[in-house]
Amino acid sequence: MKAVFLDLHSLDCDDLDLAALKAEFSHFHPYPATAPQQVAKRIAGADVVIVNKVVLDRETLSAATQLKHICIAATGTNNVDLQAASELGITVSNCQAYGTASVSQHVMALMLALHTNLIAYNEAARDGRWGRAEQFCLLDYPIQELSGKTLGIVGYGNLGAGVAQLAGAFGMNVVVAQRAGGDTVGGRLAMEELLPQVDVLSLHCPLTEQTRDLIDADAIEQMKTGAFLINVSRGGIVNEADLADALRRGKLAGAATDVLSEEPPVNGNPLLADDIPNLIITPHSAWGSIQARQRIVDQMTETIVALKAGELIRMVN
Repeated sequence: MKAVFLDLHSLDCDDLDLAALKAEFSHFHPYPATAPQQVAKRIAGADVVIVNKVVLDRETLSAATQLKHICIAATGTNNVDLQAASELGITVSNCQAYGTASVSQHVMALMLALHTNLIAYNEAARDGRWGRAEQFCLLDYPIQELSGKTLGIVGYGNLGAGVAQLAGAFGMNVVVAQRAGGDTVGGRLAMEELLPQVDVLSLHCPLTEQTRDLIDADAIEQMKTGAFLINVSRGGIVNEADLADALRRGKLAGAATDVLSEEPPVNGNPLLADDIPNLIITPHSAWGSIQARQRIVDQMTETIVALKAGELIRMVN
């Protein structure tokens, strides 16, 4: 069985163990990255294609006459035409719940950095302001405790639940939003009820038509003045221009995002402006602990072993 991995460097920084995965194939060809015009040639003759973000559309799949299975090295499946794959008899699998610990701790790191003004204090120590202080400490920026604060979670799957568990350890009160466009779940709050009471809003829902621009100017106005916003889900869930405006005028005390509406932001982004106060941006790295990335490799290996034994696991079509 022959396999190609079209965008290995989106997953592996030369720090993962791929031996077990490679051993399942008679031929395994990893490519660091693959441009759209290279896809058809590279997957020709492959039985299995492994992708993270490379797009596999109907035309491409139709031409890959030997292809039997696609392994998506992520949870999201929007880069693969699942309907076309099904019609062509190609099974598709993904990876699941591999990054819960990594993303959850990243959320808490962002939350702590905002509440302690960590970045501002680091800069103050390094640029000489601490050295010029009149006493032993420098307290120029407000520091707040998480204990007793209310955390609102939008999206209560593995990641939302993981964040809730860690937040509880810090003494935070956790409230959960109803699913946008979904059935009502007991104990969860409608957004208009949740937003006014939270001190921190943390987003963990997928980007859908119901959640696009979920957090816009109107939603932000419903939040407490001085609240914080954290987004580690998808950039399109937050209206970025509205968030930038809310931070500039002090409606929100701070925000942190691991995602933007275009990644990488080759065309710029409203949140990358230099004049936005108390905003932390990380480059979609929350998921990327070495342990989480190794889990992806291990799950794909399990999927291939099962597939060869006639079992289907983690299938999405």
